[in-house]
Amino acid sequence: MVVLSKIYTRTGDKGDTALSNGERVPKHDARVEAYGTVDELNATLGIARLHAKDELAEKIATIQNDLFDLGADLSRPRMHEDAEAPYPVLRIIDSQVSRLESEIDAMNADLAPLRSFILPGGTPLAAHLHICRTVARRAERSACALAATGDTNPAAIKYLNRLSDWLFVAGRIANDNGERDILWVPGASR
Repeated sequence: MVVLSKIYTRTGDKGDTALSNGERVPKHDARVEAYGTVDELNATLGIARLHAKDELAEKIATIQNDLFDLGADLSRPRMHEDAEAPYPVLRIIDSQVSRLESEIDAMNADLAPLRSFILPGGTPLAAHLHICRTVARRAERSACALAATGDTNPAAIKYLNRLSDWLFVAGRIANDNGERDILWVPGASR
């Protein structure tokens, strides 16, 4: 359990921050960029969740919790040292990715196949989910950039990849099961 009795610490006033293993890095470090973008994604999902109801709202809440797990995962370098940590290290696991895949399949089952790309918009919830999708893609790019410079949990990158797909399909669900999707018309304004 995390206990925060004081919100500001002044330890980052010189432009560095602590990773979850205690190591200090610059705030512009690729690892900080990756988990910071995941935090931004979580905040955008919080806005989307305000418009969601029932089962979809519950699924978004689960994803928001997963994103804290993901932030913890990305904030800890050197996976090979996990067993030596003085506490259980939190990593995204394949079953979290599989859950997203199952949910995508279930949501997509009743949707008509796409005949065009979809423009972001439609209902307020769908529009917010499309924003979340683009932030998820940016988070994935940041995590991939981090993976190119050091060790990163492969399940974390898979999770972000599936999550952007989940958000796309959820956006279609939020658009009255695709009935209110706004389709791209190539060259329409020429």
